[in-house]
Amino acid sequence: MSDTDKYHLPKGTSADGPYDLLVTPESAGWGHSGLRILTLGPGQAHTLSTGDSEFLVLPLTGSCTVSTDGRAFELTGRAGVFASATDFAYLPRASEALISSADGGTFALPSARTERSSLSARYGPMEDVPVELRGAGACSRQVNNYCLPGTFDAEQLLVCEVLTPGGNWSSYPPHKHDEPRPGVESELEEIYYFEVAGDGNGFGYQRVYGTPERPIEVLAEVRSGDTVLIPHGWHGPSIAAPGYDLYYLNVMAGPGQDRAWLICDDPAHGWVRETWESQDVDDRLPFEGLTRR
Repeated sequence: MSDTDKYHLPKGTSADGPYDLLVTPESAGWGHSGLRILTLGPGQAHTLSTGDSEFLVLPLTGSCTVSTDGRAFELTGRAGVFASATDFAYLPRASEALISSADGGTFALPSARTERSSLSARYGPMEDVPVELRGAGACSRQVNNYCLPGTFDAEQLLVCEVLTPGGNWSSYPPHKHDEPRPGVESELEEIYYFEVAGDGNGFGYQRVYGTPERPIEVLAEVRSGDTVLIPHGWHGPSIAAPGYDLYYLNVMAGPGQDRAWLICDDPAHGWVRETWESQDVDDRLPFEGLTRR
């Protein structure tokens, strides 16, 4: 089996029970990061037991109510991932929640295995989500920073989403975070979950490649509902085909107790960042309904 076949999960190939996608640390062959995609029809509900992991409930489309420990969080959600950012809910380990949706929707459930339980369930308002325009020129993209150090507290979990206009490159320059080097690089497993705007024919590409000491080689054509696992190595670019805006949800977690997100550029391509100083941010950004912060 090639690395692409192993780490690229086309839509539907990792469905299980109520989940359109089920990635656990066990199924991924690592120790911490997980992701479930849950679709509920109108009036449907699902009980989530978090076990040894913390979770977010993050609407991709639609709205829902998250009930846990005698509290109910009403998530307004959104019409779709290109329409706006969203509000969300946080669930600690060893808890149980009922996710119900009056009108139906699709909900991402990113998770991280953790031994700590210092935080309680709580609500994350959409207006508190920092929206960043990153890069410039053909490397322009938008990042919605839901659950990162300094934006929202969690034990181990890191979550953001990236929106890339058609024809642009993101996750570029290629970078990695697979070695614990204090102040330089943190060790994090990462999941990319993709959606593509348009009529269903849209696509993009995801590259992952390794070091001589830890080889890996992935070049995947990705479509809506696809997932790419990144256990280690340089990852990027994520390429949006012209005419098709690209969305991906990033889920990261690792063994480090300081919950740091530190990356190291591939030295062969890191110089590209310097070229952004003379370029403007793509005027298609931010996506409709979002304001730059």
